[in-house]
Amino acid sequence: MNDAATPQPLAGLPQQEGAAQPLAGLRVVEFTHMVMGPTCGMVLADLGAEVIKVEPLEGEGTRRLLGAGAGFFPLFNRNKKSVAIDLHRPEGAATARKLAASADVVIENFKPGTMAKYGLDYASLAEVNPRLIYASHKGFLPGPYEHRTALDEVVQMMGGLAYMTGRPGDPLRAGTSINDIMGGLFGAIAVLGALIQRGISGRGMEVQSALFENNVFLVGQHMLQYALTGQPARPMPARDNPWAVYDVFTVKGGEQIFLAAVSDAQWKSFCDALDLPDLKADPALATNNDRVRVRPQLLATLRERLAPRSADELATIMERAGLPYAPIRRPEDLYDDPHLQATGGLADVTVPDGERAGQTVKTTLFPITLAGQRLGVRLQPPRRGEHTRALLSGLGLAPQEIEGLVAQGVVA
Repeated sequence: MNDAATPQPLAGLPQQEGAAQPLAGLRVVEFTHMVMGPTCGMVLADLGAEVIKVEPLEGEGTRRLLGAGAGFFPLFNRNKKSVAIDLHRPEGAATARKLAASADVVIENFKPGTMAKYGLDYASLAEVNPRLIYASHKGFLPGPYEHRTALDEVVQMMGGLAYMTGRPGDPLRAGTSINDIMGGLFGAIAVLGALIQRGISGRGMEVQSALFENNVFLVGQHMLQYALTGQPARPMPARDNPWAVYDVFTVKGGEQIFLAAVSDAQWKSFCDALDLPDLKADPALATNNDRVRVRPQLLATLRERLAPRSADELATIMERAGLPYAPIRRPEDLYDDPHLQATGGLADVTVPDGERAGQTVKTTLFPITLAGQRLGVRLQPPRRGEHTRALLSGLGLAPQEIEGLVAQGVVA
């Protein structure tokens, strides 16, 4: 535990000094875990809000995750403060309610009914503070499924995304926590809208975001394809591609590169750049639809002709011609990406927990600019209960009261 209410700002981060903080002065109290709720809090924190993360005495569970979850806490909990409270104790729940009463926004992502057990649901808190905006993040919006236990993978499977991502007969989840992250983003969007409405009406409201509905929104384009054409969308690896040249090519040394030409003008430039005059002159390949009709044969020809060239050579040619292309990279390769480095897209954070506590690593920033600047890291991901004493003191608790709660194991 640390008594310092405001850790010192980080030094040496490009584009951090003087970055816009449109939510400065807004207090957010966050009862969240895992990814979805913390993402919403991270967005609001990055935008300048004071975000207070309420954790159990042992700390939020993602602090201890290994493997694919090792990066969850330091990524989604920067720019936040931490207070550790045992909500199961009546004194702890009362302390949490007092903290929530000081908030403009409360965020939660627990099962339906959980927050009501502690008097921390919207109805209870809004009686005390009618200006409160309350953002609930759930597996499902209210309805027949709302009491099901949901995970990102669960809704990807039932919501059509895994079907579209995998090969036919082999549903496959997307390679990131896409619904958790985007569910948090949609929650933050709802909070921003509610803040504008509160400025007009003077009253808050409850807003909700849900994994399943988020997933359905993401596959809406495929649903409308069926509604408009009567043709079910095929999984992406086997899809009926609307463009003939839009694929990954394996080239010299086994390297891979994605190449595309999505218009007739791009096709002509593609042929000119790669010295393919016979293909450019072939009347059977004159239009995109012509090329799509013979796509398998065309791709086979292109694969044969491009195979002797290196990925770097092809990238140089495509760059010079202004054509779309992409090297095939792994996540770890992005640390060396010159664009991210030049634009300040990565920032230092210090790991607060576990075997690597104290280690400084690069994290990704929220992908927007305000007034031409990236939103940086103002506060390091907090240690468990790092701000407990200072925050409770700010609520009017006397030092002896705070120490009494600590001694009783109510807060830490």
